[in-house]
Amino acid sequence: MQFKKSIAIAAFAVSAILVSSCSRQVTRVNPEETIDISGNWNNTDSRMVAQELTNNILNAAWLSNHTQQHGGKKPVVIVGMIQNKSHEHIEAETFIKDIEQAFLQTQRIGLVQGGKKREELRGEKADQQTNASVSTMKKFGLESGADYILQGSINSIVDAHKRQKVVSYQVNLELTNIQTNEVVWIGDKKIAKYVKN
Repeated sequence: MQFKKSIAIAAFAVSAILVSSCSRQVTRVNPEETIDISGNWNNTDSRMVAQELTNNILNAAWLSNHTQQHGGKKPVVIVGMIQNKSHEHIEAETFIKDIEQAFLQTQRIGLVQGGKKREELRGEKADQQTNASVSTMKKFGLESGADYILQGSINSIVDAHKRQKVVSYQVNLELTNIQTNEVVWIGDKKIAKYVKN
């Protein structure tokens, strides 16, 4: 009986050690805090690059040229395709949202929806033509047309040897006048990370 009791206690102790060693600890952190665990592109990179590039866009000559040529009217911009050409999976939509948010915070340009969100809005308008009252129905043909489109890419280069690597990211953006196809601004931002395992 004593032997069985000792085995039971030992089994319980071993299982407790295994459970505690396999348990995961999660700690909430401030999303603004820079934490770089893997060395991969992360939310801090996205936010930092978007902020710097939108500051560059908004302080470039094209903006004052536009407002002078259009009687002080602010330009309307659509954020188009930003392609991920890097070696890793990067959710470009998160980066696009960071750019759009930075634009809206300045109130210096107008911003219109593009891509799938625009299609969804048009689908809603189409539905309203038959299902909404005439007084509340939104009409086709009254959208704000964009004056400029912002497009770009996220690229990367990895230089690795044994347990060390340097990952370099470069984000390239171009702003184009939709009416004339004239490129009015080009900018890039580089980030390099040294990772040692």
